[in-house]
Amino acid sequence: MGYPMAGHLARAGHRVTVYNRTLARAEAWLAEFGAAHGSAGADTPAEAARGADFVFSCSGNDDDVREVACGPEGAFAGMAPGACFVDHTTVSAELARELAEEGEPRGIACLDAPVSGGQAGAEEGALTIMVGGDETAYERVRPLLACYARKQLRMGPAGAGQLTKAVNQICLAGLIQSLSEGLHFARRVGLDAEQVVEVISQGAAGSWQMKNRASSMLEGRFDFGFAVDWMRKDLDIALREARRSGASLPVAALVDQLYAKLQARGGGRMDTSSLIELLESEA
Repeated sequence: MGYPMAGHLARAGHRVTVYNRTLARAEAWLAEFGAAHGSAGADTPAEAARGADFVFSCSGNDDDVREVACGPEGAFAGMAPGACFVDHTTVSAELARELAEEGEPRGIACLDAPVSGGQAGAEEGALTIMVGGDETAYERVRPLLACYARKQLRMGPAGAGQLTKAVNQICLAGLIQSLSEGLHFARRVGLDAEQVVEVISQGAAGSWQMKNRASSMLEGRFDFGFAVDWMRKDLDIALREARRSGASLPVAALVDQLYAKLQARGGGRMDTSSLIELLESEA
């Protein structure tokens, strides 16, 4: 997702320096955007961040972000006082607060800014961004976020963006399981499932998932989209936070275990809508 997001910044006329742990991806990005927009590549996060007013990170998990930001060759090592670090990775609120504390004595403002909208949203510049951190820093970075976001909002202090993303994933998990059960039920009782979707999608049951995933679910296509492995990572963050806060998440906990079954069957890289496969196989 970082590839198209960085592309939108370059198209908007900003000079972008890119680093990726997989060199081939950075080279492909530079071949597409570098020459026309004056962008460049770097060998380390520190080199990419040197002289930058804003540094954007889009990685995998807490350990990845901690290394990219705070490692020996991390971005913080190259950032000057007054620069802003914006992390688009979905990580724990605990890490977001840790980065904010690490950046403060260096004069670096840190914003946790997880995104929703998937690969398609990143490519279309239509992501939703939920932000935690200093309000002044957020106001500075807003015009840049607008290059690839349809909606953005500061939710509160450091960690608030990540907690809001956890809410998003909790809601999403329940929606996908409900849609899976509905489509599975339609088939088992002899209905034309595509016709069912056509009519109920215009009523109260309609959702983004139904509009964008129902057809591929019925076709049994799951080799795209947001991987089960990443969803389990996100639900683990939400469930750990729930245990700390005393929140009750029975549906999220159940769906997390269903995703664990998919992983055990080798489906970790399949789209999250593959939950329907469990119902079909068990029936």
